Amino acid sequence: EAGRGKMSRQTLRPLAAVLFAILLGRTPAAAQSFTGVDAAIRSGIARGVYPGAVLVIGRRDTILLARGYGRLTWSPSARLADPDSTLWDLASVSKVVGTTAAALVLVDRGRLALDAPLPRYLPRFAGGRKGEVTVRMLLDHTSGLPAYREYFRQAKSREEAESLLYAEPLMRAPGVSAVYSDLNAMLLGLVIEKVSGESLDIFLAREVFAPLGMTQTRYNPSASLRYRVAPTGKWHGRPSAGEVFDRNAAVMGGVSGHAGLFSTGMDLARYAQFWFSGGRLRSGGALVHPATIAAFLQPGAGTGTRLLGWDTPDRKEEPPTAYGTLLSGSAYGHTGWTGTELWLDPANDLFLIFLTNRSYAPRVGRSIRELRAVRAQLADAAVRAAGQPCLAQVAVPC
Repeated sequence: EAGRGKMSRQTLRPLAAVLFAILLGRTPAAAQSFTGVDAAIRSGIARGVYPGAVLVIGRRDTILLARGYGRLTWSPSARLADPDSTLWDLASVSKVVGTTAAALVLVDRGRLALDAPLPRYLPRFAGGRKGEVTVRMLLDHTSGLPAYREYFRQAKSREEAESLLYAEPLMRAPGVSAVYSDLNAMLLGLVIEKVSGESLDIFLAREVFAPLGMTQTRYNPSASLRYRVAPTGKWHGRPSAGEVFDRNAAVMGGVSGHAGLFSTGMDLARYAQFWFSGGRLRSGGALVHPATIAAFLQPGAGTGTRLLGWDTPDRKEEPPTAYGTLLSGSAYGHTGWTGTELWLDPANDLFLIFLTNRSYAPRVGRSIRELRAVRAQLADAAVRAAGQPCLAQVAVPC
């Protein structure tokens, strides 16, 4: 009896662990299958590209892997990176997690028209051919606006920055070709505020993040949270955490359409699964209709690799790229200057979230190029490790 009892406990313990993981939505795959993923991320730390990172790999209804690597700074006593608690400055990933999501909701409710001329919402955006620019062109980057302007060098307030943005002349004819631009997202953030009648951060917190259970995602983290924010720079030689790295976003008060969001790996996993689900909520019901999600993932004429808000792999781009070589033609995603990344591949039922603070005191020159190599290696390793989508239903590889 004692022998059978001991054997029973040995048998039940791993089974209990698997059942517990399933209840949490984290179905474990074989540990050895992710060795390539681990190696890719740890190589970035070893080479001095970033001090810490988190990775979440999952499917539409399952988390396959959620893991932290390294620390928030190069100090051996710094806090460990954690997929649940570490807050990362998302940089341009804010465009798809924040601004695109807000536009998605307003379009779905009939309050925002994709093909409406921008002056309908922002009368100050006028002159030349600006009346031809539409909301859709802001999302797919075909507005004709320049890629970037250092407004923070001239503006001392949000109001001054907005005036410079409204006065910015077009560089190309609207709707002809896509050129990625922070200015598009900045204007879109102002459109959302005009239509909703409230600030971008308040609208998103109530209408997007709360329904999706993204309780950690926010602009301008409070001082009480900064101990778990990964710093993205230094101020007077000390790590600076909790203040947006992007200077244009900073002059806008930390809340802008192009940058400013802070989030965790697991919150972004909830966001990825929302897109995979066609707009449904885990609690039941739907935030938006599947047709609206599909419309945002439809490329247009002259948009190149751009969807509405999202980007897609450029097969003509010289490797290495953030998407690697193994993703399907249905993949879409976005990256951020601080070292953040999110991509989804519906055909493979796979998403990946890779968050680093590459902008914090890298120990290697041209760290963005080094990060690109890590991202490419990681993407291919993730596809190989995940295997077939049936991993979402069982606890072992197919």
